[in-house]
Amino acid sequence: MKKIILHSIVLASLVALFIIGFGGKSAQADTTDSTDSSTTYSSIYKVAKSKLGSSYSWGAVGPNRFDCSGFTSYVYKKGIGKTISRTAQAQYNKYTHVSYSNIKKGDLVFFGYSKSSISHVGLYVGDGKMIDAQNRGVVKEAVKAPWWHAVGYARVTTLS
Repeated sequence: MKKIILHSIVLASLVALFIIGFGGKSAQADTTDSTDSSTTYSSIYKVAKSKLGSSYSWGAVGPNRFDCSGFTSYVYKKGIGKTISRTAQAQYNKYTHVSYSNIKKGDLVFFGYSKSSISHVGLYVGDGKMIDAQNRGVVKEAVKAPWWHAVGYARVTTLS
């Protein structure tokens, strides 16, 4: 009986830590992973634009070579201090989906065969364009290019 009570107390403590966050850090603060409260699109765009022309390399996460999800992960981390999932499929699975008509600058654009077979991701930069890392390197191109099959769009965080 004492063992069950002890396990219950430990479980309740872990749940409380999860809810309030470890080290007194609130769950809300963890959504940006940034000590700078200004999560702005311009911070992300500045990093993304600075990497135009960088080489593509499968599995690369920067700072001079990228694959697609390595690029989006790098841009969010360097731009606003937010760590996001590493693979395109994991990024698609984790973040809030939006429709193309509701896409905003800084959202992620996903491509592939289906929602369960995501093979590419890019960073939406407005006017129907994205910056992405692909076989030609880091480029700015149309989201609706004929060689891509858009599967969905996701908002990682609210940007100002």
